[in-house]
Amino acid sequence: MSTYILLSTLTDEGAKTIKNHPGRIKEVNAELEKLGVKVVAQYATLGAYDFVNIVEAADNLTVARVSAELSSRGTVRITTLPAMSVDELVRSLS
Repeated sequence: MSTYILLSTLTDEGAKTIKNHPGRIKEVNAELEKLGVKVVAQYATLGAYDFVNIVEAADNLTVARVSAELSSRGTVRITTLPAMSVDELVRSLS
């Protein structure tokens, strides 16, 4: 499994949705699991992004499909970053 960071910004519609139904955040996590993406950690943040999610997926295509699915709903904009551990980077440089 590969690791990815999803940086999410709510649209106006998305902000209304979670204000009226905060449990929707956890429901989306369950949907991600069904699409083959494991949510490792999730943080609500202040600043440029509303949420930071660390997820695992089998490959780039899987996480791209999930990102497209979520973005197509019109409630969130997502920036997806592939990630590697520092240990993996050090090993590859040695």
